[in-house]
Amino acid sequence: MARIAGVNLPNKRIVVALTYVYGVGPSRSQDVLKTIGISEDVRANNLSEEDLQKIRKELEAFPVEGDLRQKVAGDIRRLQDIACYRGRRHRLGLPCRGQQTKTNCRTRKGKKRTVANKKK
Repeated sequence: MARIAGVNLPNKRIVVALTYVYGVGPSRSQDVLKTIGISEDVRANNLSEEDLQKIRKELEAFPVEGDLRQKVAGDIRRLQDIACYRGRRHRLGLPCRGQQTKTNCRTRKGKKRTVANKKK
């Protein structure tokens, strides 16, 4: 089984299998394979150890997996520490990017709580 950046790649086309690594999307996967000269249609299990080494070396230029997760967590922690709007939204577990919360966002806000009407 092919292993890159601590992730076991599934036996799929290599262009798809590389997206299982955190920080590698479809376009970066295609770019990496194009610079190395590996076909996108090759299965991950059919790659030679030499090809896997080339992919590992090419991905070292980008932050992936643990380094990227650490950077993202640090950025969110910084926003929370300076108590800006986005930091407060992160702390409360609410959307930070302007989505509406009146009707959506139930998974973050919790179960719906009905407020009773005024009595006449």
